[in-house]
Amino acid sequence: MERLTEAQRELYEWLVEYIRIHQHSPSIRQMMQAMNLKSPAPIQSRLEHLRTKGYIEWNEGKARTIRILRGNKQGVPILGAIAAGGLIEPYTDAVEHLDMMNMALPSQTYALRVSGDSMIEDSIVDGDLVFLRPVAEPNQLKNGTIVAARVEGHGTTLKRFYRSGDRVTLQPANPKYTPIEVNAIQVQVQGSLVAVWRSYN
Repeated sequence: MERLTEAQRELYEWLVEYIRIHQHSPSIRQMMQAMNLKSPAPIQSRLEHLRTKGYIEWNEGKARTIRILRGNKQGVPILGAIAAGGLIEPYTDAVEHLDMMNMALPSQTYALRVSGDSMIEDSIVDGDLVFLRPVAEPNQLKNGTIVAARVEGHGTTLKRFYRSGDRVTLQPANPKYTPIEVNAIQVQVQGSLVAVWRSYN
């Protein structure tokens, strides 16, 4: 299935949540307000792209006819694995969904399965699911926050984040591992830790 642009995904995720709560589709005006738009044209364009890409059914010009086609996968998307050790490439598409409807998690929360033992002293072990939320303002991130961070040219890892000037240190919570120290421009913070979930099956 074709991927969505950021604007299309924002509308799609809002539609999924709105329809789940209200059990009916919103109006064009409601979508304009939610997306902070003053014209219906961008909404109609995004809806058309969502329909073309197979995410919704929609009769053009009739907003109340929207039906989510991929909304049957409720819960938090699990986007693959994250290294608690070295660095690995992350997935961008959900490989499964975990129903956490009874947990108060921030919107846009996603999950990654931990691979490795570099965060064991923070009680994050191999096989755990870590719940993360996107970081809107990385410059305002507090030192010591546990993050999923992509290091340019390497991959993504789960570590504690520390910034000093133009240098970033990604600190493990296991003395077996050495910190990753790089220029700040080489690091993209993809999410900050919200919760950890462990299965004892």
